[in-house]
Amino acid sequence: MKPYAYKTIDYGKTWSAFPLQDSGAVGYAHVIKEDSLNPNLLFLGTEFGLWISVDAGQHWAQYKGSNFPAVAVDDIAVQARESDLVLATHGRGIWIIDDISALRALTPDLMAKEAVLIPGRAVQYFDASAGWAEGDDFFTGRSRPGEAQITYYQKSRHIFGDLKIEIMDSNGKLIDSVAGSKHRGLNRASWSMRVKAPAVPPAASVLGEATQGPRVLPGSYTVKMTKGDKVYTEQLNVVVDPRAKFSLEDRKAQFDLTMKVYHTIEHMTATVAAIEGVRNAAQARAAKLSDKDPLRKRLLDLAASCDALRSKIVATKEGGMITGEERIRELLGQLYGSINGYEGRPADYQAARAESLAHELEDVIGDFQKLTQKELPAINAALKKKKAESITVLTEAEWQKNREAEGSSGAGTGMMAGERRVLEMD
Repeated sequence: MKPYAYKTIDYGKTWSAFPLQDSGAVGYAHVIKEDSLNPNLLFLGTEFGLWISVDAGQHWAQYKGSNFPAVAVDDIAVQARESDLVLATHGRGIWIIDDISALRALTPDLMAKEAVLIPGRAVQYFDASAGWAEGDDFFTGRSRPGEAQITYYQKSRHIFGDLKIEIMDSNGKLIDSVAGSKHRGLNRASWSMRVKAPAVPPAASVLGEATQGPRVLPGSYTVKMTKGDKVYTEQLNVVVDPRAKFSLEDRKAQFDLTMKVYHTIEHMTATVAAIEGVRNAAQARAAKLSDKDPLRKRLLDLAASCDALRSKIVATKEGGMITGEERIRELLGQLYGSINGYEGRPADYQAARAESLAHELEDVIGDFQKLTQKELPAINAALKKKKAESITVLTEAEWQKNREAEGSSGAGTGMMAGERRVLEMD
């Protein structure tokens, strides 16, 4: 089945056919619509899907976003307020393509570029509160994505080198990174509008409360796309839901305290990594010595002391929240989750609890510093005589550098971060 569609520019006196078959369009045509703002942007519904032209019908590409099926598109409407494209399909209900501003921005000049980030509308994060679930007795349509949509165009498929998308704050600090599609054409990546989750030290129990970073504050952020050795940037504006019942001051207070506990958690994680590093190094060197060597006992004693300090920070016995241990790690996680899970101003007792747990952590750090300062000089001197490698203490700066290196692969770290192909240009 071949589609046929025609246009007139003289009120119907003469008609000319669109070259649909040249672009591979299939299925007889049901409807063709012109965008309300960009006359060069055309939408064609056929028996087998949706086709889009950004050059007044000279070339066409099939829409492949959101797992849109090869289904008949019977009617098309452009929703003016939201800039959404509404499709009436035969057998698959109503489909809404959110925010076609990226399609409106596509021009032949832009598509001649190797790659480009396309500006979009301001992103609004919604109030997290929800009503009572009615189950299957009450129909509700699926809401538009709650994440920021990052749209970019690639002239050709990316094959060599990294392709990563990073979000930076106004100071140029990395907030999060998300996965990017390497397909040619128009692509979208999703960002949860959250800081990446804090690094948490391993322990006997899972710290589920700290698996999600805090939502960022309203403001302007920079999207940075690295494609091989080339870098592209674009601004992304985050605005607050006008229905939100909390003021910006409340949100800032919540964000600031959440980030304070966030940094305490990461400080704790770096400390545990340092303690484990000394313990593991001591055990490894002791394993190479004879049982009668006095240095072996001293190394094992150091490892045991490190284990004792570690057990003050993290739970070492399984059992969960009811019968398991609760150490600084678990208590910080509970506090972080309670603050991060509520959009309003934190309670005074939560701020006081954050201070108290931070002081408890510093006490353990102080004990660890005293231990290493007392034991390591003599132990390292003895190791040097045996031509063995000395034991060093991992610094927080080194730990942070390692963490950043692990997170620089471009993998999505924010909740619901992801990528998808929207439109492939043939």
